[in-house]
Amino acid sequence: MSDAEGANGGEEGGEDDFDEQRSSGGQTQSGDFDPEAVAAEAGVELPDVPEWDDEYLNRVSDRLMFNYDLERDRRVRGERFEMVGTMRVENRKQFLHPALNYANHESREYIFARRTPRVTVAELERLVELGHELADDAEWLVPDEEHYGTDFTFVAVVSETSDDVREFVESFSDRTLLKFGYYGHYEVNLVVAVPETHEVVASQNADVAQAFALWDDVQPSDDRGLLGRIVDRLRG
Repeated sequence: MSDAEGANGGEEGGEDDFDEQRSSGGQTQSGDFDPEAVAAEAGVELPDVPEWDDEYLNRVSDRLMFNYDLERDRRVRGERFEMVGTMRVENRKQFLHPALNYANHESREYIFARRTPRVTVAELERLVELGHELADDAEWLVPDEEHYGTDFTFVAVVSETSDDVREFVESFSDRTLLKFGYYGHYEVNLVVAVPETHEVVASQNADVAQAFALWDDVQPSDDRGLLGRIVDRLRG
């Protein structure tokens, strides 16, 4: 799994055309992302990730690979997802020596993405229930004193969407405290991406949504997303 230690720490979809002219920071002028340029700039090796038959998901994986462990075609409790991603963030403080550490906290985010011609509110509600089921499974979440937070983010990549789906996703918020917050919390997030019309609809804390908007620039690093929220809350 991908670790960051310390406070800084189915159906084949359509393909979209993006200008391949490169700009600084490993990004094309159209917002496409060049992982090789990013790896070269950072002086690291490219992560080993699967290849998808879906060009759109391949380009999404380019944006996720440095922070998430990515899997292809995984079934989770009977639901099939073309892409599953896992990010693990560990925050710790130390006194004089790394062995003398305290105030350890762990946060995780899981991404479940799949292609489907369209999605309904009922199907999104079923995915939300899946998130709650996974939160009760020790394979996905272990509630204890070191657990800070776990996000379950479900992404539907569709050919078209509807106003009721947009309204449901934009207004959606679902966070659950574990043992009154003593064991942290978990949150379920939703994203609907429509590559053909360059549209992404996301619930409030679904920061990963920008990775699915290939037509937009990746936001600068001061928009820190999940990790930034973790650090801010720990500093509280």
